[in-house]
Parts: sequence; C-alpha cells; structure tokens
Amino acid sequence: MSLEVRRLGEDEAKARFDDLARLRITVFRDYPYLYDGDADYERRYLATYFAADKAVIIGAFNGEELVGAATAAPLSQHFDAFARPFAERGLKVEEFFYLGESVLLAPYRGRGVGVRFFEEREQAARGFGFQACVFSAVVRPPDHPARPAGHQPLDTFWRRRGYARIPGLVTEFSWREIGETAETAKPMEYWMRRLDA
Repeated sequence: MSLEVRRLGEDEAKARFDDLARLRITVFRDYPYLYDGDADYERRYLATYFAADKAVIIGAFNGEELVGAATAAPLSQHFDAFARPFAERGLKVEEFFYLGESVLLAPYRGRGVGVRFFEEREQAARGFGFQACVFSAVVRPPDHPARPAGHQPLDTFWRRRGYARIPGLVTEFSWREIGETAETAKPMEYWMRRLDA
C-alpha cells in the first residue's frame, strides 16, 4: 500500500476540514493526550491555520482518503499560549516556525510518513526564511493511570530528527480530557531544531 504525502492548498485544506478534525479527534484520543474532542473545539483550533498567511498543512493519502495530517505556522501567528513563553524569555517569537500536530491513523504508521511530515514542514520553514522549528508536547507523569503498558514516548524519534528539549521552557494549553466535563490546562514542553544545524 503506497501513501501519497503532499501539501494541501488553502481551498483543499478548508474543504477537508471534517477529515482533519476527525483525524485529530481520533488520534489524540489515545494516550498521552486523551483528548475528548468535538467539532466546535476543532473549528476554533484549525481556524488558526486557515488565518495564518504562512501556515502549511501536509496530508497523507491512501487513494482519496486522508489518513494523516501535519500542520505548521509561524509561532507569531499561532495561539498566544504557545508564543508567550518565548517572549517572556526574551526570545524573538518571529524567528520560530511552530510545528503543530502530526497525526496518522494507526494502520499507516511505521511507513516513514512521520519523517516525511517533519521534512515537508522543515522545507516550508526554510522557504519562508525561518532559522528554527519548534513544537510542544504534553507532559504526563510516568505513573499516569491511563499510561498503557509498554508505552514508548516519541522522544527518541524526535531526537533522531535533530530536535532537543528547550530546558525550562513550558506552557499550558487547554482541552477536554476523557472523563472531564470541561476543558482544563495541561502542561506542555518545547522541543527545537535549528535548521542550519
């Protein structure tokens, strides 16, 4: 089974809103995000990418079916919760390209799509003149009750891509978790790669 990975144009991305939302809701329901998603939240979240003038959305297709997606946008045009810690540390927010989600349905994993998602977004970042890419990941304690047996975090994969944690740089972002009745803030840590490294 061959998968096509390509960048979506703005019109196609908007036309694929329901598919993008469904992917995020499905993949992020699993640990460690435990996201109990809904269309209203997705509409608010994805609107950020549709509004940013340098946003990119990469799709993975099995035929006509969208089975994976990755997003990115200038950090300065993303949610303030993600940019604020950089500004508070005296870093220039406009220098960073923020990699959003990278979601892929389970049957299609292990085929190099995750690597392609990073490559495509990094290529876009270079094309826009950014010197560094950053992303954030939720922080869960090792003894979290929902942690599956044998769970392997993606740290090793990210390090192989050239990313490293930014020590002490954290933020919070809110979503409704499975079992919650309202959105609550979750701690997020940052990873970065200098594109000239």
